[in-house]
Amino acid sequence: MHCDYFDAGQCRSCTLMGTAYTKQLTAKQDRAREALAAVGVLPEWSAPFASQESGFRNKAKLVVAGTVDSPTLGILDPVGNGMDLRSCGLYDPRLYAVFDTLAAFVSSAGLTPYDVPTRRGELKYLIVTISPLGELMVRFVLRTRHLTPRVNKALPQLFSAIPGLAVVSVNIHPEHKAVLEGETEVVLSERHTLPIPTNGVVLQLRPKSFFQTNTDVAAGLYRQAQAWIDDLDSTSVSDLYCGVGGFALHAVSTPRAIETQRSVIGVEISAEAVESAADSAAALELSDNHATRVRFVAADATAYALEHPAPELVIVNPPRRGIGPTLTAWLERSDARHLVYSSCNPDTLARDLDELSSFEVTHARVFDMFPQTTHQEVLIRATRR
Repeated sequence: MHCDYFDAGQCRSCTLMGTAYTKQLTAKQDRAREALAAVGVLPEWSAPFASQESGFRNKAKLVVAGTVDSPTLGILDPVGNGMDLRSCGLYDPRLYAVFDTLAAFVSSAGLTPYDVPTRRGELKYLIVTISPLGELMVRFVLRTRHLTPRVNKALPQLFSAIPGLAVVSVNIHPEHKAVLEGETEVVLSERHTLPIPTNGVVLQLRPKSFFQTNTDVAAGLYRQAQAWIDDLDSTSVSDLYCGVGGFALHAVSTPRAIETQRSVIGVEISAEAVESAADSAAALELSDNHATRVRFVAADATAYALEHPAPELVIVNPPRRGIGPTLTAWLERSDARHLVYSSCNPDTLARDLDELSSFEVTHARVFDMFPQTTHQEVLIRATRR
């Protein structure tokens, strides 16, 4: 992949830009293999699950800078000035097709960009997500509620200008620090969720809910986990750190899962994500209201596990820090027979697996969520010895 921004030194986020994609995949698998081998974990490795090299990102997180009449959408330079990256080749083309329209809306609605050096202005970020169906979610991250009425008043103009626009919200982020969003979210559109069809499971995404930024590779990740879970044939499953329910809903929706009446409990600390997962389950007629086989709980994953008996199979998909000593100790002494662990950090994955000496990791696979960077997702399957 070629990138003019990278060549000009404007953006160096893609540290592997210019490296042949086959070499990127080999390096990522070698990195994961070496991390696990260092703690004596020697699974059977499947071939890496490849991505498109470009056009794969389903979400744009755009810093808004410049002036209200001439806003920039992209990133900040080292001194806090805006650098416009509207043509970044990582984005799904349907995303960058709306960036000019959004910039024009910022100007016409009078949404003053936030200036980091002076700490003045209102609009900090635009977060734009595209679904496989071509529908869009747009979030305006503002410093205060002051401009929310302007956004709300101009919504008809925005819906008219962007075909496929489904969800619009305002996030209030009053603090001057390098985080993407604040606690308060105000949905302005009639619809509150963006449907993401994934292998026949429609995941309902709310504004603050996390979903992988590479839809095709996320679908491959879920399919692999689904196949492993069916192969292990466990009838009781917990999905810890379940997010919007991707692993849980795939685990419970196969013919084999239906035949054996496999039950799944998803646990996630974000109440909004749990609400999204429950909506998805209801649409599949799998929730408690429909007969029972999957339910979702808003709770800390470790705290929940400590207070409940273990199922036959545990799925974990933690943040980069991994699951940590308390949860690994619980797994070690539990009655769980199998583990499926999805990790975005080979080092913390290796650390956690080193503490799980009673489990043998039999299978592993790298999923390339982020081409042109060193980031990767690793999925492992383990069974108690």
